[in-house]
Amino acid sequence: MNSRFVLMKVKLKENKKMSSKDDRKNNLKKIAYAGVLAALVFVGTELHIPTAIGHINLGDFIILVSSYILGPFAFVPAAIGSTLADLLAGYPQYAVATFLIKGIMGLVAGLLLKRNREGKTSFIRKFSASLIAELIMIAGYFAFESLPFMYGVEAALGSVIPNGIQASAAIVGAVPLMYVKFFDKYQLSKSSEVHKRSEKTAVS
Repeated sequence: MNSRFVLMKVKLKENKKMSSKDDRKNNLKKIAYAGVLAALVFVGTELHIPTAIGHINLGDFIILVSSYILGPFAFVPAAIGSTLADLLAGYPQYAVATFLIKGIMGLVAGLLLKRNREGKTSFIRKFSASLIAELIMIAGYFAFESLPFMYGVEAALGSVIPNGIQASAAIVGAVPLMYVKFFDKYQLSKSSEVHKRSEKTAVS
């Protein structure tokens, strides 16, 4: 009985050491991935693609994919990459609003894209997370542009349809991409959840 208790204590210490190492490694990966994804959000936002119903950019599309990879930490690349794009494009008046709106998009989508016990995410969850994130974008910019020191409600209504087109394109592009196996190995939120489950199993 005594030896069993000692073995359990040793096992717990080993698990804690491994856990702290994994956490440090995971945090470094998060920062590295966030940097790369922020750059991609920036480039994607600057790329304007002409379509039959207007111009769209790839910024939101990359934000949704970032949320799938990073979870709620996607706030960082979404906010930074989008804000830098606005500043470079000559829209400093949008900087604070963009930082908050795009950051919250990444945060909310990342929180909603939770994996189940098998480490998978259903189509409904992927689609609804993307849809809610894009609704935040549309509502956020409408609210900001409606402010008296911006354009007012009537003018702000004019941006709802273009933003809706942008949102639809992002969802149509991002949701299928979440099924590409290539992205699974970069899913930090998934790896941390799997580690937590294995830790609990080891303790029990």
